[in-house]
Amino acid sequence: MILCVPGPPALLPGALSTEAPRGMRAGTVPPTPCLQTTPPIWDPAKDLKAIATNFCYLENSGWYWGAITAAQAHAALQEASEGAFLVRDSSHPMYMLTLSVRTARGPTSIRIQYSGAQFLLDSSSPARPSLSSFPSVPCLVQHYMGPERKAEEGKVEVESPSKPSQQTIQEPSVVLKLKRAVYKPQGLPSLQHLTRLVINRHSDCPDQLPLPRPLLRYIQDYPFKV
Repeated sequence: MILCVPGPPALLPGALSTEAPRGMRAGTVPPTPCLQTTPPIWDPAKDLKAIATNFCYLENSGWYWGAITAAQAHAALQEASEGAFLVRDSSHPMYMLTLSVRTARGPTSIRIQYSGAQFLLDSSSPARPSLSSFPSVPCLVQHYMGPERKAEEGKVEVESPSKPSQQTIQEPSVVLKLKRAVYKPQGLPSLQHLTRLVINRHSDCPDQLPLPRPLLRYIQDYPFKV
């Protein structure tokens, strides 16, 4: 398998916004550690593994919609309940992915920043130093669905869409609480995957369950609850 990876991802200080980066796909590799606190050094091998693993997970998730526009994502979320979300490719050349979510104010999108084999929400708000980073986007999503997220992470700043020639108008912060994944119509999860999710949700150590090895490997290929 040949994997094409762009140059080193740039670190942008922009606020949580309406668009995120376009990504790559690849095979399975072990995830990397969490919580990045200092600007990392570009490591092609490490980043290749992290990005490949992330897109493998996303392809299995059912709520990764790929290369759709912000308008298409927002249309898919328009009639959904608050907290419904999906992940898509970014139309911004310096980001890979965007989290689109239905908030109390309606559908909006937040860039996902990639830095040092870690993913985090992109923000220019005062809460930015408190935002956690994760080895994959499913890890990030699972964090914002759970009660373990920090109180200061509950509110995020969002930017209104703007043309390149216009100055972005910043909106007040919104409460971010992910509740329900919106599955891609053409990629609904299989019964096996849904069973895997149930096992993951009801067991903290699924790898220790008395199950056949092929089933244990299948569960380990997607160790998330969402």
